[in-house]
Amino acid sequence: MANDGASNKNAMCTLCDKVGLKPFTKQNVFHYYIPLHGVVSYSALSVNVMNPGFVSKIIPKKDLTNVLLLSTLTGTAFYIYGRPHLHNIARSKRGVYAVLGGSLFSMGSVLAWALMRSLLPGDNAAVATLAGLASGAALVKLSTDYFTDCDKLVAKN
Repeated sequence: MANDGASNKNAMCTLCDKVGLKPFTKQNVFHYYIPLHGVVSYSALSVNVMNPGFVSKIIPKKDLTNVLLLSTLTGTAFYIYGRPHLHNIARSKRGVYAVLGGSLFSMGSVLAWALMRSLLPGDNAAVATLAGLASGAALVKLSTDYFTDCDKLVAKN
């Protein structure tokens, strides 16, 4: 019976490796899975802002904007909090920095999408959705590159 548990664990680890997921540890939950959930929420938020009718067709009578925004902010804040370049800063101050960064990123994105939506020609929902997803992906990539570069600067010292 013990071998079945070990083989199941090995099978799960192999599956996680193939998919690219990290093992479930406390560190990974806080600094990988919660931020990953935030990125998924961020993508859904971009679609919700750029094409509000799409989400309301899937889930009628429920406005998920605030839930998606809070999930995005939480994921971003956990990501920022866990960055190596902030490890020598007091936890409370690091927490404030993380919430500030998460709020600015999330709310700034919503504002950018709202402005972008108003500038798009016509009422083409597909174009708006693609513009939201593409700009969101670009912002996530740019932001993660920024934090990676900050971490490298600290690692050099």
